[in-house]
Amino acid sequence: MHEASLGGTLRDYLTGEEIDETTFEEFRQALARLLVEEKGYPKAQLKAKVPLTYCVEGEEFERPLDLVVYDEDGRPMLVVVFCAGDVGSFERETVCAGRLIEGGPVAYALVTDTMDASLLDVRTGEVVARSMNAVPDYARLAEMVASAEIKPLTDEQREKQTRVFHTYCGFIYGTCCSESCSLPPMPKKG
Repeated sequence: MHEASLGGTLRDYLTGEEIDETTFEEFRQALARLLVEEKGYPKAQLKAKVPLTYCVEGEEFERPLDLVVYDEDGRPMLVVVFCAGDVGSFERETVCAGRLIEGGPVAYALVTDTMDASLLDVRTGEVVARSMNAVPDYARLAEMVASAEIKPLTDEQREKQTRVFHTYCGFIYGTCCSESCSLPPMPKKG
């Protein structure tokens, strides 16, 4: 299923602003609410639809990340990707996003369909935990991040991760049935 406009608007949980209602937006809103109300994440430290901009063969692309959790200093701590389909088939793409995000890499990434989830160690690419219970509360995430080994990518590593990421969201999931599909990545508008 591809994300498409439903023609209406809804109030964003994080900002209070009116936003476009899409086939995935209710899920993003539910994830944000879960993180804040059940897991103790500070609302001000969550941002939705954070653009991940990258370049392949001289062309810039942009893929929005569903949610990003930032620390008090504005550094990304956790990338959250919503998927429609088998959570396991989105794990590698999500790890790449966690490695490529501006200000990153992050220590952990989460991919979920809101029924199942995989918490991923971004450095190793390994699954740390599965199920919706894998979503750490904010205090636990802060502890995990503080003890994680986070190393910036070399230029060569960044290039390889960018190509893998682009392959997943550009070719595997990006070849679509019609021009009306809004599935990223989209070439970045100048």
